[in-house]
Amino acid sequence: MTETTGRLFEGADWDFHILQRIHDACENVAIKQLGLDVYPNQIEVITAEQMLDAYSSVGMPLFYKHWSFGKHFAFHEASYRKGLMGLAYEIVINSSPCISYLMEENTATMQTLVIAHAAFGHNHFFKNNYLFKQWTDADGILDYLDFAKNYVAQCEERYGRAEVERTLDAAHALMSHGIDRYPGKKKLDLRAEEKRAGRRRQHEEEVFNDLWRTVPTGPRKSRTVLSIERRRKLLGLPQENLLYFLEKSAPRLAPWQRELLRVVRHIAQYFYPQSQTKVMNEGTATYVHYRIMNALHQKGRISDGNFLEFLQSHTNVVFQPEFDDPRFSGFNPYALGFAMMQDIERIVTNPEAEDREWFPDIAGKGDVMGVLRDVWANYRDESFINQFLSPKLMRHLRMFHLHDDPEERAGIRVDAIHDDRGFRRVRRELARQHDVGFIDANIEVVDVDLSGDRRLILHHHVIKGAQLNETDAKRVLQHLADLWTYDVSLIEVDANDKVLREYVVSPRPIPAAA
Repeated sequence: MTETTGRLFEGADWDFHILQRIHDACENVAIKQLGLDVYPNQIEVITAEQMLDAYSSVGMPLFYKHWSFGKHFAFHEASYRKGLMGLAYEIVINSSPCISYLMEENTATMQTLVIAHAAFGHNHFFKNNYLFKQWTDADGILDYLDFAKNYVAQCEERYGRAEVERTLDAAHALMSHGIDRYPGKKKLDLRAEEKRAGRRRQHEEEVFNDLWRTVPTGPRKSRTVLSIERRRKLLGLPQENLLYFLEKSAPRLAPWQRELLRVVRHIAQYFYPQSQTKVMNEGTATYVHYRIMNALHQKGRISDGNFLEFLQSHTNVVFQPEFDDPRFSGFNPYALGFAMMQDIERIVTNPEAEDREWFPDIAGKGDVMGVLRDVWANYRDESFINQFLSPKLMRHLRMFHLHDDPEERAGIRVDAIHDDRGFRRVRRELARQHDVGFIDANIEVVDVDLSGDRRLILHHHVIKGAQLNETDAKRVLQHLADLWTYDVSLIEVDANDKVLREYVVSPRPIPAAA
């Protein structure tokens, strides 16, 4: 029977029995009062060094070996030892069970906060938001990571660490362009992916052979010449998922290299929803921990002193520097997300006339958690901000919009202020800053010169004059060319298909085996 009365702890010290009591108390509020729906929880306590290790492998409990993770570990460890950075109180993994790592240095109050925040706030969001349902497989991710770790180790033993690292280096460089942005007919099933790893090739090789048998192999050219339409259809062009294209169509990759590309792109896909829901995810978790901690204090489960300790940490988390503050670097997702969740609560319970005009569907509805659970399930940052950022909150945060066009001589001007038109403009522009379709470079493979030098041709569709950084573009294209093993051409075009710039990169020679 779950204990529902009495203090959870006294002072700062805790043990595992106290952690269990804290978890049960938080669960009672989360499930019964807030109506949350969560995966089973697995809570693990780790040291500072283990937290640094988790930082280096993007927070995953299992991961294959790669030199870049050691580099990140050394950097974070040096910064931490010198006092130049602090460590997160927790890391939470989108899996079933949902794994929450708690720092052993945390006080009992902080352990309560992070359990409420991660084990129930993030956990609910992971399980219920539509993006995570579409793109992640919480039940299979841990098994797949274990498979990936073992597979990479086997490849290193069989083909050599240097060769495996070259392939992974290239795959990591292309990782952000190794995702599908639009859902397919089938939900991702990582356990099935693991089982199919050894027997997926027959159909792909038939298509692959049908394509490459038409390529000239010397002075005597093939009699079969593919039409442009047939060639593009066989190659699945245009294709924005570069790792998928290389896995299926690169002419000289070995089967194990294709499987490594597949591993990297599945992991990239796993993290895709998180990049689109930073404000919502952290806003949800912060709102949930705030409600749980207040409920525990009101019931006498934590003392006034413990509650003040919580409030100090919470205030630091949601602090938003002003635009002219040296610390300002954009909107704090914790601050913006939490403020919007509280504002929705206000609109639902105590709306003003302005709220009824802007939000007729939820104003005065009364069911705060019903509205919030629906919002958490059905929106991402861009649509959430575009739909629910209110004029009252924009005034409170003193938002305005600056227009800065380098082609105009007028310089910087304030383009939107606190009137009806300005509110809509500010909301639209802030939402666009969280739209991955707008902020991520739109690069896709458009063709391959099969009848000539087999050059791979890509287009970058430039938005508002935002071209690629030349140095970075050449470095990434070098990795792409190394995987393709022929020249790669990237053409930057504007909305009118006018060519702005072209990069051409040739593959590096493969080092001779030692």
